[in-house]
Amino acid sequence: MNSNYKIPVPKNEPIKTYAPGSPEKIELKNKLEEMYNKKIEIPLIINGEEVRTGNMGKSICPHDHKHVLAEFHQAGEKEIKDAIEASQKAWMMWSIMPWEERAAIFLRAAELLAGPYRAEMNAATMLCQSKNVYQSEIDSVAELVDFLRYNVYFMQEIYQNQPNNSDGVWNRLEYRPLEGFVYAITPFNFTSIGGNLPTAPAIMGNVSLWKPSRTAVYSNYVFMKILHEAGLPKGVVNFIPGPSSKISDIVLENPNFAGIHFTGSTEVFNMLWKRSAENMPKYKSYPRIVGETGGKDFLVVHKSANPREVATAIVRGAFEYQGQKCSANSRAYLPRGKWNEIWKEIQEEMSRVKMGDVMDFTNFINAVIDKVSFDKISNYIEYAKNSKDADIVWGGKCDDSKGYFVEPTIILTTDPHFKTMEEEIFGPVITFYLYEDDKYSEVLELCNSTSQYALTGGIFATEREAVIQAEHVLRNAAGNFYINDKTTGAVVGHQPFGGARVSGTNDKAGSVFNLLRWTSIRTTKECFLPAKDFVYPFMDEE
Repeated sequence: MNSNYKIPVPKNEPIKTYAPGSPEKIELKNKLEEMYNKKIEIPLIINGEEVRTGNMGKSICPHDHKHVLAEFHQAGEKEIKDAIEASQKAWMMWSIMPWEERAAIFLRAAELLAGPYRAEMNAATMLCQSKNVYQSEIDSVAELVDFLRYNVYFMQEIYQNQPNNSDGVWNRLEYRPLEGFVYAITPFNFTSIGGNLPTAPAIMGNVSLWKPSRTAVYSNYVFMKILHEAGLPKGVVNFIPGPSSKISDIVLENPNFAGIHFTGSTEVFNMLWKRSAENMPKYKSYPRIVGETGGKDFLVVHKSANPREVATAIVRGAFEYQGQKCSANSRAYLPRGKWNEIWKEIQEEMSRVKMGDVMDFTNFINAVIDKVSFDKISNYIEYAKNSKDADIVWGGKCDDSKGYFVEPTIILTTDPHFKTMEEEIFGPVITFYLYEDDKYSEVLELCNSTSQYALTGGIFATEREAVIQAEHVLRNAAGNFYINDKTTGAVVGHQPFGGARVSGTNDKAGSVFNLLRWTSIRTTKECFLPAKDFVYPFMDEE
């Protein structure tokens, strides 16, 4: 078509309040009841078709782990190979589809999610991932809608970036999709990441194999339904739950493997990178490896900080969604001179924190995701209880009799290199270390050198000199750095997200930088008056 299309400038999706008596609360409460009491069967989606293998997994409520929400089919060798074949057939059409037609599909998906599917997506995320209503709303609806709208807009911005021209020459850049398929491996903790990892490459004309986390299949399946209702062609995104090792073994051997879009543990990401490097001679091109992994996220508090603000940032940053965020605040360095004031404020806030079922909207804390996580977190807490270098000053109780409940736990240590100050726990546990007020410079250096991770971190101070010093010393300690705020809650279009060191490749989800990774640029030079003689002027010698 002879038109220069313009994508609407995106606005972040408003977050609904779910206040008492509000229409959205009534609708969601009804949907929660309906979905809790209706067990469903979830198929694979390959080439747009439902596939059933009979090899079943279960989606349960972590806060009520004997209750089964769904049973899902798992991919075997045949289904994985079928998904690869389907993706390659779809690539022939999808990779050359006009960009504005691709854009329309994902913009429609955003509207479906924000509108008629909002309650279903929230209910699925709350039930199968044990998120309270606010954590689900900001994740599975608002952020995922933002990813769709902003990524489409960023695609347009990328395509508009063109080179300069000289007389008689027209230079052009074509942002081609990768040859082959992208392997999207998504985590349990953010439904929005689950949706973004396969669709960000697809927006740029790529095809994806989506391996969701076994503990988030339910909500991720809802998003697959949305994509197909929005008009996504068959085979562009293939939904293949199943054992990670089996799927990866087959995928990473295929010559059409073109890239990984990953969020998960550092250990798994290292393995995938190593395996893809070993298979490099088999591939048609060098694969793009994009990943966000773990974090040991810090907060450094200066003596000039406001104690109440610090307390709120810690309670929210450490304990929202049970600390199961790669950005969650899990270590804090507090000035001894302000400790009593800060601790008083923390105790006041923590005394009002409730823990329990997601169906009770008064609960701030819910269950951790599964038995494996529960046991891991419990072991760290037991380690602290039995150590002479630490005391548990809040929480510490664990109970998995009905759900996988771990109390929000605060550890106070005298050792800045205590185990829980250095190792990622991925649960509602934060460790405090008190430093002498005049040792601020030293504690900044300590914070910077303590962890192999560099995902998020923050500083609280009202003295600007202290802020400037922290910005300098901690320059490489966090890919997302917060000044006087909690270390979680990056917003698409505002704070592109990603970390360095062993926290990932820092390709910044929710930005043009991430989308550029899913393109292979072709430069075209067109000369309108080609030369007709090889001779250059310098060759005429007097």
